Amino acid sequence: MMRAKKSLGQNFLMHQQTAARIADAAGITKDDLVLEIGAGTGMLTRELLARAKKVIAIEADRELVPVLRETFASEIEKGSLELIEGDVRTFDAVTLEESYKLVANIPYYITGEIIRAFLTAEHKPSSMTLLVQKEVAERIARSKKESLLSLSVKAYGTPRIEFKVPRGAFVPAPSVDSAVLSIVDIHSAFDTKEHENKFWEVLHASFAHKRKRLAKNLEVLSSKEAIMNAFGTVELSDSVRSEDVPLSKWRALTLALFPN
Repeated sequence: MMRAKKSLGQNFLMHQQTAARIADAAGITKDDLVLEIGAGTGMLTRELLARAKKVIAIEADRELVPVLRETFASEIEKGSLELIEGDVRTFDAVTLEESYKLVANIPYYITGEIIRAFLTAEHKPSSMTLLVQKEVAERIARSKKESLLSLSVKAYGTPRIEFKVPRGAFVPAPSVDSAVLSIVDIHSAFDTKEHENKFWEVLHASFAHKRKRLAKNLEVLSSKEAIMNAFGTVELSDSVRSEDVPLSKWRALTLALFPN
């Protein structure tokens, strides 16, 4: 039994039924290419292989990779599994020559980074099915208050919580429960790369100081007069806080502040 490494944020999924439910939630068929992040002990990998045309699994733990190569030797030999040793944050999805679905049990501390990296990638997945901290899943899919992360997801797709996963399904057990979050209808959300970059610039500035009003936070990007004019254009109160602004207003506000 391999020991989980705290440095890699590892919590191995050990319930086969949970792995099967995740694979089912991803809606995988024999026509699908699946990119799996964090193969771990191979519990989820096996369920993905049973459903997909091919699985490309990325694993950062160099001690786990030889074990996975031995466990799935026949699948690797016949080409239904490709195992990559490395950090997914250095992986370029452009190397995938066809549409793909992303499925992952990712370390909690890089959840936001991974979500944003793939949603903003040139070659986006058609869907994402992620095992994440329950609180994070609820903040993204159910909270009435927006956050930088929730808006990051909603700008590119539709998030929903599939089901909750108790901490006892993992070894070692994390200190919190998890949930399976899916992101569907993933698309390119902006007309130009410049508009996308400005949208992110506005979002980051707006959530830099959560206790401040949105207008005050935006003063690092524009003048008070320009901000008030933009607020008038998109019908926002000058006292509104960032967490109370819906996605549609953010897009309009970005265009109002940076029309060219």
